[in-house]
Amino acid sequence: MRLLLVEDDARIAQPTLEALREAGYAVTWAQTGPEGLEAAALGEFPLVVLDVMLPGMDGFQVARELREQGVDSAVLFLTARGELSDRVQGLDLGGDAYLVKPFAMPELLATLRALSRRERGAGAPRMTFAAGRGALDTVARTVAWDGAEVAVTGREYALLEALALSPERWFTREDLIDRVWGPEFGGEARIVDVYVRYVRRKLAPEAISSERGRGYRVER
Repeated sequence: MRLLLVEDDARIAQPTLEALREAGYAVTWAQTGPEGLEAAALGEFPLVVLDVMLPGMDGFQVARELREQGVDSAVLFLTARGELSDRVQGLDLGGDAYLVKPFAMPELLATLRALSRRERGAGAPRMTFAAGRGALDTVARTVAWDGAEVAVTGREYALLEALALSPERWFTREDLIDRVWGPEFGGEARIVDVYVRYVRRKLAPEAISSERGRGYRVER
């Protein structure tokens, strides 16, 4: 699932980015209020983790603007401002949850899972691919092949979800790096090939198609 993190403090953002990506989220990082508003207003992020004390525009203003524009992404406020009045204001402005810094990473991940369930709804948590042989439960973040659950890492799940969200589309290594590892990733793009091999070994070679010069995709 795609997630937008709006946080100006790199000391908090970097470990949070790492934990979220390890958990399988495709995370984009914005560092100012206006940058976060511009990204979130596209409506491409089901989840937005939003600091309150941001340069340029505070998180409450960002949330207000998003709701006025009709953006219905789930918003989790993540901030040091923990007074009752702040929490009430954040929720009244359209926030869905509020965590106070310093926070525990397991609590953040559990809150995001709860928001994901709320966003997806109980009736539509699954995506299928490879002629129905593969299935992703987007709430539990699990993968099944031929009806049997297969243990995958968070990064392997994120790779499959990125492909399954746009079946039949060819993704280059760079496309998948951006969606799965994030635009700040500084390693070799061939890490994508390594993870595709991991997934094929766990599922089947035909789970992910590849073509030289075009990249990777999954069939419907």
